[in-house]
Amino acid sequence: MAKYETMLITSAALDEEATAALVGKFKTLIENNGTIDSIDEWGKRRLAYPINDEEEGVYTVINFTSEPSFPAELDRVYKITEGVMRSLIVAHEE
Repeated sequence: MAKYETMLITSAALDEEATAALVGKFKTLIENNGTIDSIDEWGKRRLAYPINDEEEGVYTVINFTSEPSFPAELDRVYKITEGVMRSLIVAHEE
């Protein structure tokens, strides 16, 4: 098992319920393949540069522990999910 941190930026055009459902989907996916250590919801923030003509995004940071093969699957799901503007997965060194 290894420790990871993922940051997810979802579209600010989504309403609160849709954003919560989208983040909940990823929380469930992570819980099914590992354990969530902490969740930090930063809320709506201005982007450094426009992405898909949007100036704001909703930021969520999740620290989790999983098998080393899982982050590749999580990244694949991020890329095919509508409403996800950007994502990043980082491994923490022991």
